[in-house]
Amino acid sequence: MSELAFDGNRLIRELTNTALEPWATQLADVVLNQEHALKHGHLPGWEAAVAALPEITNAAVLINDGVVTVDGVVEPNDHDALLTALKGLIPWRKGPFKFGPHSIDTEWRSDWKWDRIEAHLKPLQDKVVLDVGCGSGYHLWRMRHAGAKQVLGIDPSLLYLKQFDALQRYAQDIAVQFLPLPMEALPETMSVFDTVFSMGVLYHRKEPNSHLKELQASMKPGGELVLETLIIPGENAASLMLDSRYANMRNIYELPTQARLVDWIESAGFSNVRTVSVCTTSRREQRTTEWMPSHSLNESLNPADTNLTIEGHPRPLRAVVVAEWQG
Repeated sequence: MSELAFDGNRLIRELTNTALEPWATQLADVVLNQEHALKHGHLPGWEAAVAALPEITNAAVLINDGVVTVDGVVEPNDHDALLTALKGLIPWRKGPFKFGPHSIDTEWRSDWKWDRIEAHLKPLQDKVVLDVGCGSGYHLWRMRHAGAKQVLGIDPSLLYLKQFDALQRYAQDIAVQFLPLPMEALPETMSVFDTVFSMGVLYHRKEPNSHLKELQASMKPGGELVLETLIIPGENAASLMLDSRYANMRNIYELPTQARLVDWIESAGFSNVRTVSVCTTSRREQRTTEWMPSHSLNESLNPADTNLTIEGHPRPLRAVVVAEWQG
């Protein structure tokens, strides 16, 4: 079992003269104090894959038709080495990405999610943004390219961290940071973010209100919350309580109707709460690919009735709610 070599001093330097500087030392300490959370048996292989990435001359990160792209010159002799290194970070779940000539067709078309929410956001230009449960960091780069001044992503997955490191190796953009942390580990006094995203996290929390309060505590007065989560169909304020898997996913506790979700967010103290998207997850948006060869949505649905999960629950339905925190 290998342990992540996290450079707290580097983080502190990179956060100097940013909105996050007052919490830089505290953030570094909380990462380093996680102990077992920084260990993983596959970590040496992931770190070796990042270290093996070849040079891309004049590298720049662009967004091309929703694909986060590392543009630049890859020498022909390095094409195979680049592909091998990127495949050393499989499975790639959130994307899509492109590194030089190599496209990474991820399990999720995360660009479709961004397309659903972008028009409903307050402008991100010059804003300080938090993405909770950021995965590989795909949306961090979308936020940065939308003009955000500082972007922090948090996610406890070390594989996601290394996938982010692969792109950051070329981007070298210290305004975009990824820390291997859960939301509850952030400093309670960190009320600094203009916009906070929580996408695909709420249904993993036993106490939804606790998560909403944590999000609230991270926000500036007047800040915007963008929350995406699983819901169930229904007009009334009701919930599906779960004590086993849902769509083959572990640690799913309660799925509300849209009405109950809005009630939760309003009861937590948010205002101007509005549902901007309700979308059934399709097998075009989430699927098995060469870059994520494990089971995906198709294997999570009832083969006799794809309106149901394999456990007999309603098929995954995702809502995006936008709200404001006035402080």
